Amino acid sequence: MIKAIPNLRLFLTLLFLSLLIFSLDSLHFLDFIKRPLFYVTNPISFGLYSTRQQIGRQFEFIFEARQAARENKALKEQMGDLLSENALLRKKLAETEALVAQEQYLDPKIYNLIPARPTGLFRYLRIDKGEDDGIKAGQAVVFKDNFIGKVVEISAQAANIRLLSDPDSKVAAFSQGLSGKARGVLVGQFGTDFLFDKILHEEQIQVGDLVYSEGTEGYLPRGLILGRVKQVMERENEVFKQAKVEPVFSLRDLDLVFVMGDL
Repeated sequence: MIKAIPNLRLFLTLLFLSLLIFSLDSLHFLDFIKRPLFYVTNPISFGLYSTRQQIGRQFEFIFEARQAARENKALKEQMGDLLSENALLRKKLAETEALVAQEQYLDPKIYNLIPARPTGLFRYLRIDKGEDDGIKAGQAVVFKDNFIGKVVEISAQAANIRLLSDPDSKVAAFSQGLSGKARGVLVGQFGTDFLFDKILHEEQIQVGDLVYSEGTEGYLPRGLILGRVKQVMERENEVFKQAKVEPVFSLRDLDLVFVMGDL
């Protein structure tokens, strides 16, 4: 009880002072004190307010920058997915169109055409299909009604194609033009041109004539285009004449070729 009295006195004293200050302020007796204090504290308050606004704007900028960076990253990922999906769809569409076009030249009821994508071109043309896809050594590779080459090396998931331009390539052939027909052997050479050899002098052949496969090899159908006559070379006292033959298209432009598999 003795300890509670000072606390009560303190409380009553503070209450009295509060009521006194409130009364004096209501009667405007404290205005002469408040005005100087206002002039002193107002710049400080304004400075604190401005500082708080600047700090708030900086935090807001940092937050928005981070949010924009996350959104930009997400958009880039979505764009990458869309580009990848678009490339896949374009690839499938190109393969479908190539297969439809190929069927106009070689009947799929007669030939089992296995589509393959070229993956490299050095001495041989490398494709992305192999034994696992039914590819076998010795099979012909075509594009539309053009003969490209023959499968010579094979693995489980890839194969190498010996091209007509390879020095080891020899194909029985004939040319057909307005002037007539000529028969011979198309021999590969280093470079892009082929040599049409063993042509009898009395047979007719001209620049621009198309050269076709005879089909005597067994693996190769008759009538596939091998190339176009570029130059005719005749020599006196020679039993045969020759002609230079060039491809009718560039292998580097092909996105898809077809292996003539077993039925």
